[in-house]
Amino acid sequence: MASGNLQAQVYEKIAGITAYLVNSQAADGSWCYCFESANLTDSYMIILLRHLNIQDHTLIYELARRIIARQEPSGAWKLFSDEPEGNLSATIECYYALLLTGCKSKDDPLMQKARAFIRAKGGPHQAGSLTKAMLALTGHYPWKNTPDFPVQMILLPTWLPINFYDFAGYVRVHSAPLMICRDKEFTLTRPDSPDLSDLYPPTPAPPVDLPGFLLKAIKSGLKNIPLPLNEIHDLALKKLERYMLARTEIDGTLYCYFTSTFLMIFALLALGYEARHPVITKAISGLKKMVCHTGVNYHQQETTSTVWDTALITYALQEAGLLCSNPAVNKAAAFLLSKQQTRYGDWQVHNHRGHPGGWGFSRTNTINPDVDDTSYTLRALYRPAARYPETLGEAWKAGLAWLLSMQNSDGGWAAFEKDTNKKWLDFLPTPDVKPVLTDPSFVDLTGRAVEFLCNYAGLGSSNHVRRGVEWLLINQESNGAWYGRWGIAYIYGTWAAVTGLVAAGVSPGHKAVQKAVQWLLSIQNPDGGWGESCLSDVERKYMPLGFSTPSQTAWAIDALIAAGLRDTPAVTSGIEALLLLTADTGIASAYPTGAGLPGGFYIHYHSYRHVWPLVTLSHYLKV
Repeated sequence: MASGNLQAQVYEKIAGITAYLVNSQAADGSWCYCFESANLTDSYMIILLRHLNIQDHTLIYELARRIIARQEPSGAWKLFSDEPEGNLSATIECYYALLLTGCKSKDDPLMQKARAFIRAKGGPHQAGSLTKAMLALTGHYPWKNTPDFPVQMILLPTWLPINFYDFAGYVRVHSAPLMICRDKEFTLTRPDSPDLSDLYPPTPAPPVDLPGFLLKAIKSGLKNIPLPLNEIHDLALKKLERYMLARTEIDGTLYCYFTSTFLMIFALLALGYEARHPVITKAISGLKKMVCHTGVNYHQQETTSTVWDTALITYALQEAGLLCSNPAVNKAAAFLLSKQQTRYGDWQVHNHRGHPGGWGFSRTNTINPDVDDTSYTLRALYRPAARYPETLGEAWKAGLAWLLSMQNSDGGWAAFEKDTNKKWLDFLPTPDVKPVLTDPSFVDLTGRAVEFLCNYAGLGSSNHVRRGVEWLLINQESNGAWYGRWGIAYIYGTWAAVTGLVAAGVSPGHKAVQKAVQWLLSIQNPDGGWGESCLSDVERKYMPLGFSTPSQTAWAIDALIAAGLRDTPAVTSGIEALLLLTADTGIASAYPTGAGLPGGFYIHYHSYRHVWPLVTLSHYLKV
């Protein structure tokens, strides 16, 4: 293609994506895209409804239909299309859920294959922590083979070297109900529950023991409470109950997460709540409101991504040339303003000086803001706040102040909390969830925070930016890439780091930027695009996908443009590939490029195939 022709095609594509997004805006100013993952939440919703005897046959059938459609010819289920063989936890969960629905029997040939796969992989003993907990809750796994965190841990003051708040916030809301259920060894069984004993190998797994230093620390921390041990125990259970209830949102869900709400319902039952108690029925109602249609079938979302999607799209539309006076931008700004959080949340435990002002991820989230949603909402509101300071100015300043207050002492930014990275949690017998137990500084969050502060907040020469840049430079991998925590993975992190560093005034000729550029060029696909496998997140090294995706191609090109390579053959071929990828409706646009739990949870953001190409194509024209 000639450059003039290419530029014309870019203009046309920008106009097309812009029109599509504007026309898909909801009446309240938001954008509601599906937050799609594999089948964990579909399976657990079926399991929950069945065990509570809630006869929602339509929902159960639709969720089962999605599960059946995603089963591999091998009988296994996968978290992502190129996952080798299959995923043990996912296969156990889907197998169990389908048996509960009655849609499938053990005699079905594919179910027989699933059972053989599970046994060949070591059975439930080798599954993930959440899978084991779910099986224990429903009477199919011995509680003794799960970690027994003493409920008394909730009573330890936060100033002790070991305390409950050393866990990241999203871990705490899962741990609190689990601690209750484990303490009571609670199970909720059905008389017609399928027999899963044939999934287990003949050799039982050994009990799971907590490290002695943790038990000693809890015992020492409780010695100043002047109560008998049984009363301390009861006090702890009561405090865990209050902890959960205080963090339920208006829709009844715990922190707006499906999985934590699932566990909370079982914990409340363990505490003596009736199955039709208003708290439980409201939680169920809230979970049902999270069901979305993927374009193919129905899916139980882990959460909604409405604020995130709306912030990204509002920002992207303005990058593409929409004025802040445009009705679509105005409506979106009003929606985002209504979602600013004015309440103190758990983030203040480690951030004593900060004041509310951030934004969260989901529509109903009012107490759990995060750095990324805040920085992108502030980007989205940057021009509107300048134009309408009387309505948006103070909100923008409050958001900026909260973001700055969340910078870690090491110079980076985490997702939800400040300085939550203690090393004792590495010794817990939960290796599969080790990557999410804490909330340390991450490259993607830090790079984007630095880029925002420089390009939108006028703080390029600030100490905040200087420290962020230093942290980024220290944490570059030896091959020139950076690892991104909340996306896949090295392309994502490298894009965030490079765009942040260049915005902060680091020369494109700097050795760190040049190493990153050379790495990106070395992994460009023959079609001109970029594609990275979720296996990168599992292996913690770059793993090629074998085909290009719209979001990863957009991230790579945006990094190269920032590094001064706009007019190079690599970027030209990348743009040509991106133009084609934006029209792709197959695996390239559906492959998950969002990350939740390494090796356990990946996200296909339905907005990403529109947002990131729009941003990159706009930047391509602006340079």
